[in-house]
Amino acid sequence: MDDAVPLEVIEQRIDYRFQDQRLLAQALVHASVAAVRTASNERLEFLGDAILGAVVCDRLYRRFPNELEGELTKIKSNAVSRRVCAEIAIELGLADAVQLGKGMGDRTNLPQSLLAALFESVIGAVYLDGGIEPARAIILRLLDARIEESARLGHQQNFKSVLQQSLQRRDLGSPVYIVLDEKGPDHAKCFEICVEAGTRRFPACWGMSKKSAEQQAALEALVELGFVERSESGEIRVLPEDATAG
Repeated sequence: MDDAVPLEVIEQRIDYRFQDQRLLAQALVHASVAAVRTASNERLEFLGDAILGAVVCDRLYRRFPNELEGELTKIKSNAVSRRVCAEIAIELGLADAVQLGKGMGDRTNLPQSLLAALFESVIGAVYLDGGIEPARAIILRLLDARIEESARLGHQQNFKSVLQQSLQRRDLGSPVYIVLDEKGPDHAKCFEICVEAGTRRFPACWGMSKKSAEQQAALEALVELGFVERSESGEIRVLPEDATAG
């Protein structure tokens, strides 16, 4: 595609100037347009994913010295999730410079997986070009606030896990998810699901998949039980156990 923004623009957006700009160029080549797969960004994505994970793990280990492995793992899973990496790619406008094959359409509606791969590939390219420190600086600048928010809210968007743990800690049994209704064709079916725990049934929720409906139903149960707090802006925060006792 000849309407891609110049590489210098991407350098400005990530606040890093490459010594070897060919690395950045390769980070923005999708396999659909590469002459051979090794000329695409796939290898850089592989490397960048590992660098991203290592930097975030190091940050979490030092930032939260009193948290156990399980909590650190949950925060990391959210901080470097495909969704978050795709969001960062959008913020940086990496799609403006990606090289795509004709069958991939345009740059305005790229899959989440492709966007996430762009960010990871750029991190891999920065690491090869300048080493770990510039890569670390970029990662932490983009992720530190997300890490803090994830740790503060305490749920990492996994309300099913929070509900399971909250009920077990209070000896209230395990949640059961019940499909109440289904609508739509097989390729675009919606589901209505509710949660039961003990003798209580909580409000049902619709979702575009069973997974999303279950997550929303779990959230509704958490709200009704008083295990989470929902602000006027819609922010969800898990309450400490001593605040919900009795």
